[in-house]
Amino acid sequence: MGEPAAIRLTEVDTPRGMALLRDPLLNKGTAFTELERDTLGLRGLLPAHVLTMEEQAERVMTNLRRLPNDLEKYVALNALHDRNEALFFRIVCDNIDEIQPLIYTPTVGLACQRFGHIFQRPRGLFIGANDRGRIRELLSNWPYAAKLIVVTDGERILGLGDLGANGMGIPVGKLSLYAACAGIHPKLCLPVMLDVGTNNETLLNDPYYVGLRQKRLSGAAYDEFVDEFVTAARAVFPGILIQFEDFANHSAFHLLQKYRGKIPTFNDDIQGTASVALAGLFSALRVTGGKLSDQKILFLGAGEAATGIADLAVSAMAAEGVTEAEARLRVWLVDSRGLVVRNRAGLNEQKNRYAHDHAPITDFLSAVRDLKPTAIIGVAAVGGTFTPEVLQTMAQINKRPIIFALSNPTSKAECSAEEAYRHTDGRALFACGSPYDPVQLGGKTFVPRQGNNSYIFPGVGLGAIVSGTRLVTDEMFMVAARTLAQLVSEADINQGSLYPALPRIREVSASIAAAVAGVAYERGLAARQAPANVLEYVQSQMYDARY
Repeated sequence: MGEPAAIRLTEVDTPRGMALLRDPLLNKGTAFTELERDTLGLRGLLPAHVLTMEEQAERVMTNLRRLPNDLEKYVALNALHDRNEALFFRIVCDNIDEIQPLIYTPTVGLACQRFGHIFQRPRGLFIGANDRGRIRELLSNWPYAAKLIVVTDGERILGLGDLGANGMGIPVGKLSLYAACAGIHPKLCLPVMLDVGTNNETLLNDPYYVGLRQKRLSGAAYDEFVDEFVTAARAVFPGILIQFEDFANHSAFHLLQKYRGKIPTFNDDIQGTASVALAGLFSALRVTGGKLSDQKILFLGAGEAATGIADLAVSAMAAEGVTEAEARLRVWLVDSRGLVVRNRAGLNEQKNRYAHDHAPITDFLSAVRDLKPTAIIGVAAVGGTFTPEVLQTMAQINKRPIIFALSNPTSKAECSAEEAYRHTDGRALFACGSPYDPVQLGGKTFVPRQGNNSYIFPGVGLGAIVSGTRLVTDEMFMVAARTLAQLVSEADINQGSLYPALPRIREVSASIAAAVAGVAYERGLAARQAPANVLEYVQSQMYDARY
């Protein structure tokens, strides 16, 4: 899996000349040596001076930092990705704090909104509703033996809604993080857009929109289309791991339930978000003391992220000895209509699990005052909803209130880090969905860290691929959460950080991958025998972006 990016001069199928320079997996640009230039027909196609990878990276970063805004930086990095993958991933790995927000949240949200306007070169596969009946043929056009697919239909991109085919920026960004954060070779990664149309009138009237100009496929026709894709993907790429990403709630739950017991698959919005949030709760409990089953958790939002976190939290509480029914009573949801309570009409299966006996409450602040939660978790993608009054009330109820504002991009965040600390007198145990700078308050510096799924999904994917697991289970996300929490240092906790520093992400991903693979081996799900040392084996399989 950790195939080197370097050119092997003895390989007879290595492209030569301009074809080599146009292959992003093999191109090294001005770093090709004198011998390689002679051997591979590059003499005269490159300027004379041979640069090291480090010199190339320094030049790229110098130019990148001169650009006026994050979208232009995204475009520049995308162009680098298209011409020299090894250099792109070297830059991401060496500057992860600076680059991750540019290639993923929050910048990727704006990039998806502007996708047709900044489009330069296709990446991955676009499979349209008009391709029904020949999806296997389309997948066979992909030139590499993929082991991991991230697929979206673009209906619920971050907190931005239906962006149709413009949502392809999400699978591309996710897979960039798989390669950079977990060392899954980019050759093994395939981003897929299932273009079933869009109900976004603005896009349908945009002359630069790249997708099908039709309303969304739905019902049985939609299910048949997705099923043809899943069946074809497993035929063309045996054992493929499929990650569903940014599907609308109604599709996300349905597809996860349909396939999770049959193939290696997961939904990061449901399970990855749940795992990273649970890890943050475990870290917060190191400060507050007590058990998870002692907490009362109130969610703002009742969609796939909220119920995914709730379900995993309930499983973790049950592992502490309470019944599942008792654990569910510790979890409450507030949606756009108010507190989710029993006997309220129109509740779906996911919400109904957390509909408790209580008088109706129409607003979040009243729910906080009445229920007195120890933790509030925002996943509704409605900006500013953790108001000063909400934060102050949490601080009155709790000595150390747990406040997770997890919606992204930044415009959708329930509150900022500065607001969370200021309105709780610096007592909040805070996690965010988008990056924030350190906050100075009362002579102390707080370093908020993202409860970003990139702490979880790369390691889960790596562990699944290394072990060849037949299924991706909730137990794997549970051990991923516990592993992540264990990697938070006392120094992190003391500065208000509930997650490890992002530059440790490859160490984090390797540890999570080993834990996930360990579950696969123990439960008889792995296609391969367990190695003597799982962590060392995982590390040996990780791609390192060097020439």
